[in-house]
Amino acid sequence: MGPPTLDKIRALQRNPRNIRNLCILAHVDHGKTTLADCLVATNGIISSRLAGKLRYLDSREDEQSRGITMKSSAISLHYSNGDQEYLLNLIDSPGHVDFSSEVSTAVRLCDGAVVIVDAVEGVCPQVNAVTGTLFTSKVLEEQAEREEEEELGGDQARDWSSRPEEADDSLLYFSPDQGNVVFASSVFRFAHIYNQRMGIKAEVLLRTLWGDFYLDAKAKKIMKGAQAKGKKPLFVQLVLDNIWSLYDAVVTRRDKEKVEKVVTSLGIKVLARDLRHSDPKVLLSAVCSQWLPVSQAVLLMVCEKLPSPLDMAAERVEKLMSVGARRFDSLPEHTQELKRAFLRCSSRENEPLIIFVSKMFAVDAAALPQNRQRPLSQEEMAHRRELARQRHADRMAAGCVDPPARPDTGDSAAENVTVTYLPQASVSLPAKMESVTPEEEEEQQTFVAFARVYSGVAKKGQRVFVLGPKYDPGQGLSTLPEGVSASDCVSAVPHLSCCSMERLYLLMGRELEELEEVPAGNVLGIGGLEDSVLKSATLSTSPACPPFTALNFEATPIVRVAIEPKHPSEMPKLVRGMRLLNQADPCAEVLIQETGEHVLVTAGEVHLQRCLDDLRDRFAKIEFSASKPIIPFRETVVRPPKVDMVNEDLGKQQKVAIIHKARWSDTLNVDSSGLVTLTTPNRLATVSVRASPLPPEVTGLLERSTELIRTLEQINMSLREGRSLDISPRTLEAIAGFKVQLESLLQGRKWRDVVEHVWAFGPRRYGPNILLNRVAGYQRPSLWQCLGGGVQAGEAAATRDLDNSIVSGFQLATLSGPMCEEPLMGVCFSVEKWDIQSSVPPQHQEEASTSRGTPADCKGTGSGATRPEATEHGPIPAGLRPEAAADCYGPVSGQLIAAMKEACRHAFQAQPQRLMAAMYTCEIMTTADVLGRVYGVLGKREGRVLHEEMKEGTDMFIIKAVLPVAESFGFADEFRKRTSGLASPQLVFSHWEVISSDPYWVPTTEEEYLHFGEKADSANQSLKYMNAVRRRKGLYVEEKIVEHAEKQRTLGKNK
Repeated sequence: MGPPTLDKIRALQRNPRNIRNLCILAHVDHGKTTLADCLVATNGIISSRLAGKLRYLDSREDEQSRGITMKSSAISLHYSNGDQEYLLNLIDSPGHVDFSSEVSTAVRLCDGAVVIVDAVEGVCPQVNAVTGTLFTSKVLEEQAEREEEEELGGDQARDWSSRPEEADDSLLYFSPDQGNVVFASSVFRFAHIYNQRMGIKAEVLLRTLWGDFYLDAKAKKIMKGAQAKGKKPLFVQLVLDNIWSLYDAVVTRRDKEKVEKVVTSLGIKVLARDLRHSDPKVLLSAVCSQWLPVSQAVLLMVCEKLPSPLDMAAERVEKLMSVGARRFDSLPEHTQELKRAFLRCSSRENEPLIIFVSKMFAVDAAALPQNRQRPLSQEEMAHRRELARQRHADRMAAGCVDPPARPDTGDSAAENVTVTYLPQASVSLPAKMESVTPEEEEEQQTFVAFARVYSGVAKKGQRVFVLGPKYDPGQGLSTLPEGVSASDCVSAVPHLSCCSMERLYLLMGRELEELEEVPAGNVLGIGGLEDSVLKSATLSTSPACPPFTALNFEATPIVRVAIEPKHPSEMPKLVRGMRLLNQADPCAEVLIQETGEHVLVTAGEVHLQRCLDDLRDRFAKIEFSASKPIIPFRETVVRPPKVDMVNEDLGKQQKVAIIHKARWSDTLNVDSSGLVTLTTPNRLATVSVRASPLPPEVTGLLERSTELIRTLEQINMSLREGRSLDISPRTLEAIAGFKVQLESLLQGRKWRDVVEHVWAFGPRRYGPNILLNRVAGYQRPSLWQCLGGGVQAGEAAATRDLDNSIVSGFQLATLSGPMCEEPLMGVCFSVEKWDIQSSVPPQHQEEASTSRGTPADCKGTGSGATRPEATEHGPIPAGLRPEAAADCYGPVSGQLIAAMKEACRHAFQAQPQRLMAAMYTCEIMTTADVLGRVYGVLGKREGRVLHEEMKEGTDMFIIKAVLPVAESFGFADEFRKRTSGLASPQLVFSHWEVISSDPYWVPTTEEEYLHFGEKADSANQSLKYMNAVRRRKGLYVEEKIVEHAEKQRTLGKNK
């Protein structure tokens, strides 16, 4: 079969019923790209003999050298099944965990996936990470909920316990008898083979090939109960036995006669060179590729089992279009009408255009279709031949003239002189000089958007709206005039801009083909969006369209390096290159720290190396130096230990040490219980703060609920500003469930009614730290007011500004802790006292009270415990007092922020401090031969084995361990070297773990002095990490520069 023509693909794009958008998902090295090669070979794009060797969709040089896929690549394939013709938009995705963001960008554009599972290694972590969220009880609960809503009324009782079990969930599972599993071929193909050979109906074989059935040779019937009767199952009899016998004849015994009989009986043709080849696997591959072609089985399965764009579920559309916490039915009517456009997936002229861009990828400008050298037609070659003859005749007529003396007589003469006499170097010199300009360098890399059309027809040169992630369609519709188009200026609407789709491309793996228009339901590339789209965006011709929900990345960017050019004059090139890299990689982040360092944040070591290579070779094209990886840490506090370092009873010595650590001044006071009281320098504000550790379960819950806490903060901000917000019931249920979980985890006398007194979360208002309001008599708006309750808005307005100053100080304190300026984690700060005093002297207050009618005594507390005295006209609200307003917006507000920050830091230091290290989870599959070496490498790098088990039926061991991120660099290379390549680890960020050792520990008891000595200079892992971070940040490091110093002497003399 020859490769499909561009006209053929254009025709297939107009029929969404026969379009399949799919991606290939699997663990690393399980054969995704090999399968993609087999599918590409069916269209004649590559030779079937090169399938698995060429790796056609791995177009990068480092992909070919490493042998792994690093980016998602798409290609359009044509498949015919009877009289039906299908267009398959295939996306090959990476399997390495560092590039799971590329998997997310591919999955968003697809309607289905082909999951590959290795027969030896089985289901691995990456497969679970990618597909696990789809096949969970949540899917069953949502399905049961939909059926319940259809069957029952709103007032009827619902038995949620029984509905998931009663729901028909057979379509959610993989089973060969459903036709959605392929064993290097499909059950359908075997059923077709044995239908012709044995005369058994194909329908019967399809039902019985997989299951507890066996073939009775005497009766020539398929019987049930193979396991009970000790018979081989039908699948083993008809499928596996034949494959094993072929493998035994070709690879094990190399029986040429039997191979020839098998080839003849199967009716296939094998080349003579394959029969004579010294490697038996070549012959085995040649026989199996014709007998059991995996490509045909997969293509047939995809066309029959995967949905078309017309079959998109309504629930998926609502999830894509739901903006933040708002429910779908609260969106404007014009926005809700777009749901029907999604479901129709129509390409008519009056349909709104809706496109989602999942990522931007860089392409060399020379590889674009408009810049590619195309073959000349016969007419063009004849025309150029005639021009060359004419020029040759003119030169012969003019005679031979000395080149330097020849005058410039016009354009044609100048052209002749340049071509005939000037050396090649002089011709190419201006081009080389121009190529070094920044504009030319930037133009060498062009960005193409990886997108899909969900509705309407995308046309070349069409102008569309670019909808930012914070765009509100309700605000856009109320601001813009009715009937506005993307051609009009819409600069007045926030998070809304316009752009032109300059070029449309058909993605064909390594090549791009230019298109004039693309109908709905197809995957495409769009050129000309690099100035309007950073990483992903939603494009539409209707301002009523909401932005799609953001992509969810499995890998967390945690590895960061600081980059600087070797020549300072090349800093602009580095900045421009990092900007392009940030746009080209969906997971990479580029930051500029407060110190001025340019920092690159990546998901792992392999991802970091790829980003550095791209920055050096493609985007910046300069030499630069990268620092050692910057390791993130967290700071926390723990409960005071009851025993010392030698497991002796500590008694009261730890508390004495804490008191002596505290710094005393006229504005700072620390009592024996750890309560810190701090007064601002102008003596007008006083805060008392106490720090305590949160239970680990609460910290984990806060870390998992980051998005929910952020949504809660947005809701509270809208309520404080008086804006109405329609919140979806599902969001309210999630917030209520989050509150119930917090209450269940915070039990005991110490945490009584804590949830109702939560003031804020931090840092950045959604982190894993809590600020509590324990100020006596201060009733502020509840954090959970969206669930009902809370105080009146008038009370909130009276203390809102000073209230915000306390929260801001807490946010700053949790963002950078006192140990090494790293964020805090798992710490609860309780504000137990907060007093505010007016800055106006008493005599001025009296004058103000007589002239304005304000109270003479303005002393009060921000907690509201002391109310301003009433005048004859009644009490004056605090928010209307000019003195209070001047204090709030004057020096008191800023000093209160600084005082709150310092109070939190001192309260933190009054408790036992610990560092928290980022931890990788590491799953290793290895044989018993190198098991000891695996343990050796893990122990050397502070790793800890969680459990080890042997895989049934094999000699493979599966080891699950945790490893600090700080010790992970070079781990994979050392692992492969020590195990001779028999084991390769997969590192996935797992959690934060407290380092047990105290970085500030010094011996305090007699037993500790006897055990560790007076210096106690044994290795302290926590202190080593802390000093390394402080040294990198330029902070003071307390360490001895010179130890065991001796007088210098000349070694040549014996003295």
